[in-house]
Amino acid sequence: MSVRKWMAGATVALVAVAALAVVAGGSAATAKQQAAPLKVALITDIGGLNDKGFNALAYKGLIAAETQLGIKGRVFISHSSADYIPNLSTAAKQGNNLVIAVGFLMGDSIAAMAKKYPKTKFAIVDVSAPTLMGKPKNVRGIDFAEQEAGCLAGVAAATESKSGTISSVGGQAIPAVNAYIAGYQYCAKKVKPSIKTLNSYSQDFVAQDKCKSLALNQIGQGADVVFQVAGACGLGALTAAGDSKVWGIGVDADQAYLGSHVLTSALKKVDQGVLQTIQMVKNGTYKGGVDGLFNTKNGGVGFGTVSASAPKRAALITTLNKWAKLIANGTVKPPRTGIANG
Repeated sequence: MSVRKWMAGATVALVAVAALAVVAGGSAATAKQQAAPLKVALITDIGGLNDKGFNALAYKGLIAAETQLGIKGRVFISHSSADYIPNLSTAAKQGNNLVIAVGFLMGDSIAAMAKKYPKTKFAIVDVSAPTLMGKPKNVRGIDFAEQEAGCLAGVAAATESKSGTISSVGGQAIPAVNAYIAGYQYCAKKVKPSIKTLNSYSQDFVAQDKCKSLALNQIGQGADVVFQVAGACGLGALTAAGDSKVWGIGVDADQAYLGSHVLTSALKKVDQGVLQTIQMVKNGTYKGGVDGLFNTKNGGVGFGTVSASAPKRAALITTLNKWAKLIANGTVKPPRTGIANG
């Protein structure tokens, strides 16, 4: 064979190899582009997506993950506690990479499902993972320092109260609700030691009439600031405050849009907790059996819009920012328990 023919043949071979490499590389790239997106299921509590707070914020976090991270989300609505197990089980069976339960009341259910589906990653809002039955290693807690947000609500309430009596309407006496109220009362008394505090539980997170009735009773006893800590039910307490021309304080989400009678809101950024947990699964840093804590220091809790109708509004905002810094640096440490009534 001549050198010229050999070189021509070698050239053809090299071109063929290069072409195969390009095709193979292109196929790999195409396969990567067509890889199935991360699947995330969100299981609501009975408040549903229209509670204008807790569950709605969790859904907001899921939507943000779809937009920012390209995940595929699905929502399962729990209409009663009987839906917890079926919803969690179905979400796991469908192959979701992460299943998020929204709320303390699903603690036992998620512990059971985590054991049944050990290859599925789970997360739960308002429950510390190490406290779950059986201590499952495939559940991550999304926890919040509600007592810190409650403290800021208490500062606002005590500052603006003219009657010397403030109140709170809780849904059920579960840890997150109690922490809000304990922080609220503690810091209100730090601002005004003589202030009187009233507290009632509706035993409901949905029925607005129940919370409205409790709030009206408290207002009848002299309360001129009402803090709602009862999800969708608590919207009734804020309605009662507006109707009675007294202040209301929202919870979880910024509820200033409900009217100028909403003095401020105790913020709990559930959306950020959900989004960050999904991000961990996506980038491979998720770890179960532990918690992610969101507090004043890292911006996970805080206070919302201060009403334009508040007297000396600018001064109140300055005061709240000052207290937020004191909480963040540990100078003020509001408790999670210890609720008084009087």
